Amino acid sequence: MKKFELTAEKKINWFGRELYRIRALIAFETTNGEEINIGDLGGYVESEKNLSHDDKAWVCGDAKVWGNAKVWGNAKVCGDAEVWGNAKVCGDAEVCGDAKVCGDAKVWGNAKVWGNAKVCGDAAIFSTEHILNITPIGANANSLTFFRTKTREIGVSFEWDFYALNAFEQLIANWADKFKVTARMAIEIAKVHIDLASTAPFGDCRNCGKEFNSELVSEYEITHCPWCGTEIEG
Repeated sequence: MKKFELTAEKKINWFGRELYRIRALIAFETTNGEEINIGDLGGYVESEKNLSHDDKAWVCGDAKVWGNAKVWGNAKVCGDAEVWGNAKVCGDAEVCGDAKVCGDAKVWGNAKVWGNAKVCGDAAIFSTEHILNITPIGANANSLTFFRTKTREIGVSFEWDFYALNAFEQLIANWADKFKVTARMAIEIAKVHIDLASTAPFGDCRNCGKEFNSELVSEYEITHCPWCGTEIEG
């Protein structure tokens, strides 16, 4: 059974792409308890491939999902958030506010991406310990986001560009002293906050019984089920 439909009369043109506001075809609750009733309007997607018809995944508010991006499991994308490219949002993850997730980024588990955070490149965010957003930073008061990559390194998103940590340190070397000091303090906080520890082997979930997505299995080592969050036995 389909969970939603595209409403052609509510479409918008977004960067040259036609996005359609979705309408719920069944009543259900999102993972955080929000009630969705039959006929309720959600956010915008480019096609039905952007949002799973299964489980509790939902796009709401003025959030937009397009390209090859996918939202599935119990994930929620809301507010003015945008997800595009090959990005995946799944499990119990939430992307909200003015957050942006793009590129090949994966956000799953119980991870939360909010505010003005921008996650791109090969980010692999499973929990709140894998991401840190600090705003404002720099002369133009922009948002600075640190996150764990799939190779378990710290990546940086700033002013729509992606940097390895050492490349970002080189970038700020020529900043005015005030902004440079603040950015360097943010880097030290990120080094403490972001969990880069090795992860255990994975298998089928012993709690919910669901198989893990093939892309996650082939590209990432995960310690918790991306659907229900249960710790995976090594």
